[in-house]
Amino acid sequence: MMERSRILEKLRPEVSAPGQSGRVMTGYYRYLGYREHYDEPNRIARAYAVRSLLLNTYKHIYDHDMILGSVRGFFTAGDDINVSDSDVESGNRLAASFGDRTFGTNSDHAAPDFAAFLRDGIPGTIERINLSRENAQKRGDATGVETLDAMNIAMCAFRDFVLLYAGEAESRAEKLARNDPEASAELSAAAETARKLSLTAPETFREALQLVWFVYIAFCMEGRYAMAFGRLDKFLDPYYQRDRAAGIIDYDGARELVIAALYKIRERRVLFGADDVSNIAIGGLNADGTGGVSETSYIILDAVATMQIPGPNLSLRYYEGIPDDFMDAALRSVGTGLGYPAMMNDAVNIPALLRHGYAKEDVYDYCMVGCIENFIQGKQPPWSDGRYNTPKYLELALNNGVDMLTGASRGPATGDPAEFGSMDDLMDALGKQMRFGAAEYVACFNNLNDGINHARYDQPFLSCFFDDCIGRGRDINEGGTVYPSVHGAAVMGIGTMADSLAAIEKVIFIDRQYDLKTLVLALKADFEGYDGLRAALVAAPKYGNGDPLPDKYARWFVSFQNELFSAYRTRDGGAFYIGIASNTSNIPAGKEIAATPDGRKAGQPLSDAASPSHGSDRNGPVAALRSLSEPDYSLVSCGSVINQKYSPAMFASPAGRAKMRELIKFYFRKGGQEIQINSVSRAVLEDALEHPEAYNDLVVRVSGFSAYYNTLDDAVKFDILARTEHA
Repeated sequence: MMERSRILEKLRPEVSAPGQSGRVMTGYYRYLGYREHYDEPNRIARAYAVRSLLLNTYKHIYDHDMILGSVRGFFTAGDDINVSDSDVESGNRLAASFGDRTFGTNSDHAAPDFAAFLRDGIPGTIERINLSRENAQKRGDATGVETLDAMNIAMCAFRDFVLLYAGEAESRAEKLARNDPEASAELSAAAETARKLSLTAPETFREALQLVWFVYIAFCMEGRYAMAFGRLDKFLDPYYQRDRAAGIIDYDGARELVIAALYKIRERRVLFGADDVSNIAIGGLNADGTGGVSETSYIILDAVATMQIPGPNLSLRYYEGIPDDFMDAALRSVGTGLGYPAMMNDAVNIPALLRHGYAKEDVYDYCMVGCIENFIQGKQPPWSDGRYNTPKYLELALNNGVDMLTGASRGPATGDPAEFGSMDDLMDALGKQMRFGAAEYVACFNNLNDGINHARYDQPFLSCFFDDCIGRGRDINEGGTVYPSVHGAAVMGIGTMADSLAAIEKVIFIDRQYDLKTLVLALKADFEGYDGLRAALVAAPKYGNGDPLPDKYARWFVSFQNELFSAYRTRDGGAFYIGIASNTSNIPAGKEIAATPDGRKAGQPLSDAASPSHGSDRNGPVAALRSLSEPDYSLVSCGSVINQKYSPAMFASPAGRAKMRELIKFYFRKGGQEIQINSVSRAVLEDALEHPEAYNDLVVRVSGFSAYYNTLDDAVKFDILARTEHA
């Protein structure tokens, strides 16, 4: 094990080395596949484009690799192949003419059925494809035959992709044999693993992990982003347990292999300047009621904490009875500043998904894609979502449908607010504006999603990993999956809305200090000349303090949004989920909105995701979490983001972490859905603003993901700094 640890330490600087200066060749390689099959059906031509991509990309091997596969294969140095820049540019244009799906048209953010793929392996999957093709041919299903032919081309190409990696690793091992025999031996073992995987299903932990990683790299080669690993602990643990019983591997050996694979997610930052949010879910209940925490759960958690990089995005599925020492390990990881894992509540998420009619056994295997988006692993098309800027509709309700910033008509005429005699009148106008906004949102999404000829955008390789595309002989987006696509409407500004509505009720209708006409004039003037009114609004009760007035509006926010979007369906009959999340979109969304009745000035950020407005939760963490669990989050099928910031001292001792653990348990028992924690102190964040050169490796939790602090826009840095720090 000492040898492997040494090799791992040498792998890290190799992965972090500057990127190649050569050309990105993936578009050109697709073109090479297309040009040989212009007269073939579109889905067959696409399959050959995938084949060309997988076979022609450079198979980069690090000297100290233990798990093969690298996105450095995107690049080929100019002198490696005899192709001119003009040929590459021409090839890119021709490949682009075939078009590609995007995030909005269900391209990525998906979680493959890795458990089934590991069970069958590459040869077993090819066998299933061929058997299904025979059945399709017997029933006269021409589309099925063609679709399965495309899948077969893609999966056979993946087999050859794996074999090419094996050959490259063998060659590198030979070169290293004299000067670094330990690294040579590891590369030889990796090559042997890859060669075996081309012939049979995995039998060991290393083989299973290697096959999963090869699939991830192939998806990256196709240009996919945020492809989730899902319940990695659940489907790797049987291999680990068998190996451990046989004396093949131990905890440290498995942990080092996981690091050897997942650390290479850092390549995205090094090569392309952006991190991948490849989500892993650990823990969680199983359908039989047993807890899902295994030794492999600890291994993955330990590996991610050790790596200290923004990816993978780690999510812990919490359930009643989860081991306290596992929670303690999770909090130790969070306390490093990494912010991983985010914690998700099974007691809320499972009912939130069951209400859509999914089978119980499928729901209990849910995971997350991207940041926090709940997903039925391996059984539905890729995810899509968008941002619904809720506070804008309050602005329109207070100005008869007219944008206060531009003077443009943006919504229906709902009456002069000066004539509203009660809070109910305002809520009625607000509801009409929000209904109009939801209809507009859905129309825009449907226009995008239906704006392509879906029959010409098959994804033959991706379809091989989703149930039951092979059995049905259909593409993942053309009826192949067990469940249809879903879309998430991220409804923003719960804190801004709860505070604004509470302030209106308190200041205008309860205390009658001012009237609505004056409020509207103040909002249009961005409070210039209305200091007294603004002070009254700011002093009104705020969400996040256990106060019943704003809390009732937070409950309304969630239930009404669910009512709005539940009325709609995606093009293939799936649900519109709501999510209380925004990533960092609360900042640009705020720029679209005039001053709001909570005292916020025009253009300032909205409240972040499902969290209170920054600095408004002044009564301590218990009061904050009590408020934040008031809404019925079983209506929020997408998921939510609660960003909390705690002093690093809270994580420094077992006693401090025990208090944090009990606080989280309290929150989840009250009905909280998700919590994620930034534990980097205000002093460190402020110093990092002044001296960024000293903090190149500082990782912070942002909102639904972690990131290197120095890579964030200043607006995002200030937004993080503005969060209440609980001690």
